[in-house]
Amino acid sequence: MNPRLPYLREKTSKLTSSPGVYLMKNKENAIIYIGKAKNLKNRVTSYFRENPDHTVKVAAMVANVFDYDYIVVDSEYEALLLECSLIKQHKPKYNILLKDDKGYHYIRISDDDYPRITTEKNTKAGGTYLGPYMSGFITKEAVDEANRVFMLPTCRKRFPQDFRRERPCLNYHIKLCMGVCRGKIDKAAYNETVRQAVEFIRSGSAQSVERMEKEMNEAAENLEFEKAAMLRDRIAAVKKASEKQKIISRGVDSTDVIGIAEAYDGIVISVLMYREDRLYDKAVFDFGKTDSGEDILSAFLPQYYHGRDDIPRTVVVDHLPADSDLIEKMLTQQAGRNVKLHQPQRGRFPELMRLAKSNSAEYAALRNDRTGREVIALEQLGKSLGLARPPKYIEAYDISNLSSESMVAGMVVFENGRPLKKAYKRFSIKEQELQNDYGSMREVLRRRLTHLVEQDGDEFFCRTPDLILLDGGTGHVHAAAPLLKEFGLDIPLFGMVKDDKHRTRAIASGGREIQINNLKAVFDLVTCIQDEVHRYSVSFMHQKHKKKTYSSELLTVKGVGEKKAAKIMIKYKTKANLVKATPEELAAVAGVSLETAKELWEVIQHM
Repeated sequence: MNPRLPYLREKTSKLTSSPGVYLMKNKENAIIYIGKAKNLKNRVTSYFRENPDHTVKVAAMVANVFDYDYIVVDSEYEALLLECSLIKQHKPKYNILLKDDKGYHYIRISDDDYPRITTEKNTKAGGTYLGPYMSGFITKEAVDEANRVFMLPTCRKRFPQDFRRERPCLNYHIKLCMGVCRGKIDKAAYNETVRQAVEFIRSGSAQSVERMEKEMNEAAENLEFEKAAMLRDRIAAVKKASEKQKIISRGVDSTDVIGIAEAYDGIVISVLMYREDRLYDKAVFDFGKTDSGEDILSAFLPQYYHGRDDIPRTVVVDHLPADSDLIEKMLTQQAGRNVKLHQPQRGRFPELMRLAKSNSAEYAALRNDRTGREVIALEQLGKSLGLARPPKYIEAYDISNLSSESMVAGMVVFENGRPLKKAYKRFSIKEQELQNDYGSMREVLRRRLTHLVEQDGDEFFCRTPDLILLDGGTGHVHAAAPLLKEFGLDIPLFGMVKDDKHRTRAIASGGREIQINNLKAVFDLVTCIQDEVHRYSVSFMHQKHKKKTYSSELLTVKGVGEKKAAKIMIKYKTKANLVKATPEELAAVAGVSLETAKELWEVIQHM
């Protein structure tokens, strides 16, 4: 409890109802949080009221507030602009702060007689620079593509000093280099090629092709057939190099695509920047855990674009934030033209959104030693089931039996989308005399949840799962759900439904089914979980049934009852071990005479 709350409540009771920005401060007078409000009094009061329903982050912030200041403005829009400016200036602890994944990158055109095009991380060396770019990968791709298409040298030779000193390298012979080292290409022709390559990087393939086609036609009219042929080949190379990119970005002009991937330990946002029909740059931002009720886009978009010169005409997002109108107004005013936030439904943009999300997922996966597909699967699964966060730790259960014999259950665990086999558990059904899948499932979950509540057992029995999946439909969910209430546990519980061909079809929740066929990553993950828990429970059932069969055969020997047979099965467990046992060993384990043990040995050899 913050001892300053009475003072803060008293101060807030006199606060204006105008729009504005509030600045929360700690004991050292440092700003720890900045927020905007349409009504300052209502918004600030919500922090200091009695019995608040704060999230963990907000509660931690309020506990550290010693005082606050505020700035009144004329509109909510002005409050948004001021909030962005102040956050960038003060970088408060409890605000979402943008930290991209790396520094800036540049493309350098050296100032040599025969210039080279390279990627650089700074602008210390001489020459002309393009950039800065946020993505080192895209910068390198652009340079590599330009050098390859225009056949520029990438070796360490110096020109004209190294003319004709050595024979051309392999790149010349496989037509990846024009062979400047031969000394047959003059400075003017080479520099014209470099100019075209730089133009290609700056403007993209479409405009480069258009300009080169014009030059080719002029060369043909002037009977410069060699030059025209060279330009023709270069145009073909540019078109070939851009084919794959144009499949994705054709008609995408001045667009940013923002993809969000939510991992268990945080959020990653990728911004793919398309300019003039090509992927121009990429930026990645990595955030820690955020409040589940906080709209990440509402915080991210104003901060990311505030003060930027290159505002696109369209910003593609997976959902429109609540204050999208204010954000559009801010971007439009900053760009001096209309800027729209667009939530894609059809056409080319959903594919671009998928690509942006994949970039975010791959980055999050790399940080957690996962694959991008696993990150996407868990994120989509969490959203499909209405969970606050992706389920990092999943337990799944299945019942297996042969009629009323050998009734067992298997529990498998998936952590971060992968099987955690050391956490698997097996259960023998003890309370059900006849086959009863619902009753068996209740028995198993009661035993498991008792371990959890009493913190009794190994580390895995004491760990609370983020999600429980049952191999079965709504009937299994209805049968097991009351146990969670009985134990006072708030654990999401769903069923995994199969079709008549025993293939995963949907996820059951209460009285409805959630279709997952259209979410391939989720479908594959749930299918994998369902197949694994089924395999595990069936294998245990077969193992137990075999033991019962072996045990019943041991009972045919006079002087061997159920207890003595059980001692033998507990000791040797498998048929292979039983066969290897000597009569003397059997006599010692079962506590029988050597003659009886020899009869046992004979029975075992013929099992």
